[in-house]
Amino acid sequence: MSTDPTRPAVLAEHLAKEFALRHARSLKETVMWLARGRRQDLSNRFRALEDLSVRIEPGESVALVGLNGSGKSTFLKLVSGVMSPDGGSLAVNGRVAGLIEVGAGFHPDLTGRDNVYLNGAILGMSKEEIDRKFDRIVAFSEIEQFIDTEVKFYSSGMYLRLAFAVAVFTDPDIFIIDEILSVGDEPFQRKSLGRVKELSAEGKTLLVVSHDFDVVRTVCARGVWIEHGRVRRDGPIDEVIDAFRAAESAG
Repeated sequence: MSTDPTRPAVLAEHLAKEFALRHARSLKETVMWLARGRRQDLSNRFRALEDLSVRIEPGESVALVGLNGSGKSTFLKLVSGVMSPDGGSLAVNGRVAGLIEVGAGFHPDLTGRDNVYLNGAILGMSKEEIDRKFDRIVAFSEIEQFIDTEVKFYSSGMYLRLAFAVAVFTDPDIFIIDEILSVGDEPFQRKSLGRVKELSAEGKTLLVVSHDFDVVRTVCARGVWIEHGRVRRDGPIDEVIDAFRAAESAG
């Protein structure tokens, strides 16, 4: 997918997304419902996004701010194509890569080497492109010694480093990060943050979710506060974070 610089990187209009929440009933409750001739309703609906609209221009670095369950990660999954919206419209302009779930797309029975090719292909890289970048990916991950070991034997830190290394070398137009910059040891966190800043300097669009506001301030110029699946505030990152903290302090 090529990028059109005259169009927004992401344009969401009145997005809606809901999920079914299923609840188990006891055997006694089930028998009573059936005896009364009632059909069991074992689910209700949770509206993760409701009428969310936001426009993000190419090259912007945007932090999504909000409590857990506010809809931030759901929005990122829609942008990445992992999910589809139930309502509204979403236009994404360019190649999307990044980390929403650590190691998503990795197969535990394959080696690190094989998973680099598998995950790279999932993220839209050709074999030739992966061949060219393979040594840099492995060097960035710092797991050269284990690259031919099955990843089911990796520690969580090794898994993270390899997943992040593949993602940051896909040359994305839009890079999304969900709570990943605060995971791993401190040297790798600094290295990862440095690479993210490089992507920003190269004009890539960044969408970041992190509860570490000190990190967010160094990466993002703009904040979008999402609450109950809607945009509550959108503006300069310091103003959005201050408003969010004030609201949380007020209870």
